[in-house]
Amino acid sequence: MSRVNLTDKLAQFSSHWDPHVVADYNNNDVMVVKFQGEFPYHHHDDTDDFFLVLEGEMVMDIEGQAPEVVRAGELYIVPKGVTHRPRADTECKVLLIEPKGVPNTGDPATAAPKPRI
Repeated sequence: MSRVNLTDKLAQFSSHWDPHVVADYNNNDVMVVKFQGEFPYHHHDDTDDFFLVLEGEMVMDIEGQAPEVVRAGELYIVPKGVTHRPRADTECKVLLIEPKGVPNTGDPATAAPKPRI
């Protein structure tokens, strides 16, 4: 495996809520994604959800809790089974790590594809 330049990878697409796989780590997909607006509330029954904000800031809404702002250089892990929704008023860039095959919405019927770039 060679180095992965996340800035270069993020420059390859402009869509929001559209994760792109940039590397493999054990049995996980390492992905970059751009957030803007609101993602639907969802949960993952079998895995935690990992978010590392690379640029900008996102807000993490957790059902029944006050929203939390997550800024560039900060990470946020949502425990499995917890209903959550990331959102961003302006575009932010995020690194995600998920087990291979895990749908980003928690539901295969509504999940976005995860193209490799």
